[in-house]
Amino acid sequence: MDNPVVFLHGFSEQVLFEAIKAVKEAVRHAGADPGHIAFASSTPTNLNWKLNDLIREVRKEHQMMQ
Repeated sequence: MDNPVVFLHGFSEQVLFEAIKAVKEAVRHAGADPGHIAFASSTPTNLNWKLNDLIREVRKEHQMMQ
């Protein structure tokens, strides 16, 4: 995997966290490290961003938090 980003929109907080958990488990099951995946959800601000800008910002924030 090369810097994957998962962007979720329109889910309740509970479903959002369950979806993140499910993706991480599926990646682990496939034998990869889910720690490289950056997750993000929509906000009123980022819904207006270009996709490339959104991915770049999510990756940057993910790297800062590691």
